[in-house]
Amino acid sequence: MSSSELKRRSEYSMLYFLKDPPNICSLTGLFSSFIGIYFCITGKYFYALIGVLWSVLFDWADGIIARSLKNRTGEHRAIGAQLDSLIDIVSFSVFPAIFLLSYGKFNPVFLPGAFLIVGAGAVRLSYFNVFGMIDKDTYRGLALDNNVIILSFLFIFEKFFSYQAFSLFIYAVMMLLLVFNLAPVRTYKFGDKWFYILVAYTVIMSVYFAWLQ
Repeated sequence: MSSSELKRRSEYSMLYFLKDPPNICSLTGLFSSFIGIYFCITGKYFYALIGVLWSVLFDWADGIIARSLKNRTGEHRAIGAQLDSLIDIVSFSVFPAIFLLSYGKFNPVFLPGAFLIVGAGAVRLSYFNVFGMIDKDTYRGLALDNNVIILSFLFIFEKFFSYQAFSLFIYAVMMLLLVFNLAPVRTYKFGDKWFYILVAYTVIMSVYFAWLQ
């Protein structure tokens, strides 16, 4: 690396990258999942699911925004990729782990599952950061954001089960999803054309869960 390149990089402050629209979008998604974690801890599970669904939406949106910017620098792309990965582990690993623990009333039985969710998320994201996708349309293993989309959908049926039965059902489903997150299977990447379907799903489920709560 040339001395001029090193000097140019040393002039960047950390806050400089907050002016980047995709990074602002990513941080908004982090705020959504942070609010979701708060509602997990306070036992307001439908509000928690609203928060994490919006974090999925912002996670998809930051990539769309990034691809639309023609003059985005390499440094912005590199910082954005790292920021996105770190936020993903909060939104799609830490959140579901805390959700499971809280919904299980912090019973120690749920503790191993919660750890496995976080551990699997860390392993998957580390692998993805090194090897990336198989191709532009295909992941290896199930992407983590699918977990919380599936989790939110399952809660439509919560009222048809006893608390004990549904808590064990959710536990089992989250463990099964963990297996698919790490499995050497090819899964389809939902592209930009699916974004508006996600918007509709998020809005509909947000209204529904707000009404239930």
